[in-house]
Amino acid sequence: MSFNIALSGVSAAQKDLDTTANNIANVNTVGFKESRAEFGDVYAQSLLAGGKTKVGDGVLTQEVAQQFSQGSLQFTNNSLDLAITGNGFFGTIPEIDSRDFSFTRAGQFKLDSDNFVVNSAGDNLLGFPVNPDGSSSSVALSTTVPVRIPDSSGAPQETTEVALKMNLPAGADAVDVDLFNPDDPLTYNAATSVTVFDTLGDSHVMTYYFMKDSAAAGNEWVGVTYLDDLPLETEGDIPGAGAAGGTGPNVVGETFLGAGVSGFRMTFSNGGDFLTTQNSDGTNIPTGDLQSIAVGAAIFTNGSDPTQAITTNFALDPTNATPSEPTQFASAFEVTSLEQNGLPVGRLTGIDIGPDGLVRATYSNGTSEPIVRVALIRFANDQGLTQQSGTQWQESILSGEALAGEATTGTFGEINSSALEQANVNLTTELIDMIIAQRNFQANSRALEVNNQLNQTVLNIR
Repeated sequence: MSFNIALSGVSAAQKDLDTTANNIANVNTVGFKESRAEFGDVYAQSLLAGGKTKVGDGVLTQEVAQQFSQGSLQFTNNSLDLAITGNGFFGTIPEIDSRDFSFTRAGQFKLDSDNFVVNSAGDNLLGFPVNPDGSSSSVALSTTVPVRIPDSSGAPQETTEVALKMNLPAGADAVDVDLFNPDDPLTYNAATSVTVFDTLGDSHVMTYYFMKDSAAAGNEWVGVTYLDDLPLETEGDIPGAGAAGGTGPNVVGETFLGAGVSGFRMTFSNGGDFLTTQNSDGTNIPTGDLQSIAVGAAIFTNGSDPTQAITTNFALDPTNATPSEPTQFASAFEVTSLEQNGLPVGRLTGIDIGPDGLVRATYSNGTSEPIVRVALIRFANDQGLTQQSGTQWQESILSGEALAGEATTGTFGEINSSALEQANVNLTTELIDMIIAQRNFQANSRALEVNNQLNQTVLNIR
């Protein structure tokens, strides 16, 4: 009996050594979780045996249990390196259309030839589809999709509005607006330009010219707008306004300028505050916004939408509660703000992954858009997962059903981009455990040797 007891001890010590050696071998494996050999004594007793004198029957390996404690983080320069702080696993599938889920804490991800995010084994990372505002439409594991980084460009956005704030010099010499010539700086007092974009994302230069009207009061200016060196017809934003040069009651037309160029009039108070923008018939434009009529194919010759119109937004306060801009003060011409809302074609420049797993693509035109949200999966019993190679696990009866969710919600941890979770193996502790297992092996081996000597002694009795 003692021979079998010692033999079970040797076997248990060997299992402990194997477990410790495996932990040490994977000390640099990203996402690896150490294991611990757990043992129990063996005790067999019959109904007729005397329990007070019964000796145990040795030791038995009950389980090699994985320890899912948090590993330390190692920070990298790759935004697709992901680490989970807290509870949860990344979900992966071997093929795009597969539903054979695997789960891992190893976040060494990269792009494949089709721009899908995959790990070193080629398994696809799973995420939740998102709405344009970044919210997830569903957080069920069955609705997850392979994460793919788009290689398409950001869509262009046509310019519909230009916001202009400036100061026109009160001491400027008045000019004859009928003599205006954009090629002659002596025929106007000030000019400024802004780049605008058509429906195809092509850029165009929009220039504003300002003239202090010699035929009007000292606080009245006339402005004219050019787009790509061609005059842009404009009209006030009063409903029912006619086209430039037409017969509508609120037309901005050739009354101001010669040579058939459409203009608009700006009036300032004696204190230099912007009072109003006027149409050609002298009626005020209530909001101060200047609306262009359709740009036309004569200007947009690249095939973009010729009906595009651009509103120039002056910061006119109809209540005069605050000083409005533009202003007319006794200082030099100065543009304090000139912005437009159009965007050119964008090229993918980077990927950003937030703590909540939201993946955003950034483009060269300054825009960004949400793509997908990396899914996290948790289990009621992590130690019940079935271990696979490649630092991956699969669901089992003991682990419970896989529950998907978003990072930073509920009991799910957060996702760290440009970081990797190192193995949770303490090398010092493992070396000490190896020494203990070695001593245990030696002691049981000695028990086998002693048992053999006793047997030999019995055999030598004559």
